[in-house]
Amino acid sequence: MVEVEVIDTTELGNRSYIAHDGRVAVVIDPQRDLDRVEAVLANAGVTCGLVVETHIHNDYVTGGYELARRNGVPYVLSAAESVSFDRYPVEDGDRLAVGGLSVEAVATPGHTDGHLSYVISDGEGPPAVFTGGSLLYGTVGRTDLVDPDRTEELTRAQYRSARRLAAELPDDAAVFPTHGFGSFCSSAPTAAGPTATIADERTRNDALTEPDEDAFTARLIARLTAYPAYYAHMAPLNRQGPSAADLTPPQPVDAVELKSRIAAGEWVVDLRDRTAYAAGHMAGTVGIELGRQFATYLGWLLPWGSPVTLIGETAGQVADAQRQLARIGIDRPAGAAVGPVPGECSYRRVAFADLAALGGGLLLDVRRDDERATGALPGSLHIPLHQLLDRLGELPSRRTIWVHCASGFRASVAASLLARAGHEVVLIDDDFAHAMTAQR
Repeated sequence: MVEVEVIDTTELGNRSYIAHDGRVAVVIDPQRDLDRVEAVLANAGVTCGLVVETHIHNDYVTGGYELARRNGVPYVLSAAESVSFDRYPVEDGDRLAVGGLSVEAVATPGHTDGHLSYVISDGEGPPAVFTGGSLLYGTVGRTDLVDPDRTEELTRAQYRSARRLAAELPDDAAVFPTHGFGSFCSSAPTAAGPTATIADERTRNDALTEPDEDAFTARLIARLTAYPAYYAHMAPLNRQGPSAADLTPPQPVDAVELKSRIAAGEWVVDLRDRTAYAAGHMAGTVGIELGRQFATYLGWLLPWGSPVTLIGETAGQVADAQRQLARIGIDRPAGAAVGPVPGECSYRRVAFADLAALGGGLLLDVRRDDERATGALPGSLHIPLHQLLDRLGELPSRRTIWVHCASGFRASVAASLLARAGHEVVLIDDDFAHAMTAQR
């Protein structure tokens, strides 16, 4: 039986994998911070014999090219992909031997044109299939990232790819997708559970339970939502053969320099939780709470290529943020400040139950369009968070803005951006499920 080690990158909703025979390993879709991969290889007592990439990723910078270079092993990528470096090109049906493992490439276009899945077996137990952004748990990868004008074409290809895997693989084949654990690369929410087999997917995957390709295509396209703006930069970086992440500590910055950078219009990002930020923060900073969605939303909002300076309570907090940013190609923070934060500015935090005190304030909803469509508060203005910086001119300057999202995280980011722009804000730090109750 093929042994599989799972490397979760929960902050981006992805997984990387190490498949091995107890001696030699195949590494699938590794993230850029390779120390994690190397630690798993060492703990498993195996050497890296091959690195394979299911596709040119749109949501993170790969570590595959550098990992293969460090270990002097082939870097396997679809022959159909155009890249600026030497790789080991493979096509549908190609087989490679690594130690006691057989690795077969299976063309599964849809998420991208050159997408491959890899079926890895040891000749004894059931095979494992690494499906990248093709067959996910309960659904499939989104199909509008390559070219919006080709979404229908790629959706139909995705449908056929998923059904091909289900037709050609045995029921007990284990399925290991890269996307689908919170990534915006998923076309829909995925099924729960840490593992799955082809038999599981036959009963629950919408590409396999829907017999009509036209109906599947229409439904998938209709449910596609906005995705982070930084995605546009990931594939070009990955086609260049990116280096490993540089995680050495950034340059220390004092309060005087922070204020100077803020005055110059640079992004100075406060990593503290939204409660602490609302209670007191440096004027002109942006508050993005360090957590699962930190890099996703900073990468979505920050003008690409702009310098970013971090403020953290501890050096560990800054290091965590730096690691997350390196995964999406924001290589080196311009600096970092660690320790107590001057708190000359603050704003109120309230719950939906406090809306009775709204008075003449403006209620701003920063959820996505698809979320807004499921229910909205009467009289609220809707500007999705990812559009806020471009639409600040639509907001009145003399009204207090009460801002909400689905849980408080995105609203807290929006509140900091509004305060940075000179607005008086109130953060509704509450679950939207409580909003309807408050309106009764």
